[in-house]
Amino acid sequence: MDSVANQAYRYLGNVRISRPQVIYLATHGWSCRSIRFPMEDSAMKLHAFFMMLLLSQSGQAADIISNRSIGMELARDLANQAIMACRADGYHVSAVVVDRFGLIRAALRDDLASRFTLEIAERKANLSVMAWVDSGPFRESRRDIQQELNHIEGLIVMEGGVKITASGYNLGAIGVSGAPGGEKDAACAHKALEKLRERIEFSIEE
Repeated sequence: MDSVANQAYRYLGNVRISRPQVIYLATHGWSCRSIRFPMEDSAMKLHAFFMMLLLSQSGQAADIISNRSIGMELARDLANQAIMACRADGYHVSAVVVDRFGLIRAALRDDLASRFTLEIAERKANLSVMAWVDSGPFRESRRDIQQELNHIEGLIVMEGGVKITASGYNLGAIGVSGAPGGEKDAACAHKALEKLRERIEFSIEE
């Protein structure tokens, strides 16, 4: 570490670099003896030197993946809003919200809904996450592989799964099950998303 710092200090003259920058140089195998510039001005050397560091760091950016996914509180409230929307129409349903990886973030069952509706709602949501389209349109457009997908654990090709997006980000999906018809399940999911749309969009800006 000290040898790297000394090399950098000698190369840059009286222009100093910070310890974090020295640590970066040492851990990435930099040797100032291998760097040659035709310029003599220290400020110009410093600028060129750290432009090289920036390029090196940007080349490694793909090693770290960042993503946006739905949080627990928002997922819970979406599931609750979907159930309340269906209840207002006289239906007792379950609603499951999954994140962009298909992991459950919230699962709620109305008092009179069958316990099996929880699993069906989850599988509908998973299909939307897999295809990043609502499960209803997917069902209509891909009847050729419907039977095969229904045999994959965790998936079911039925209407009632709706993707959750905001500002171009895929955040997850909500699945609803229990109403008499998948189109009614999907309608409750859409009502929940519409009810909380501003909150969903605002969360992306935070």
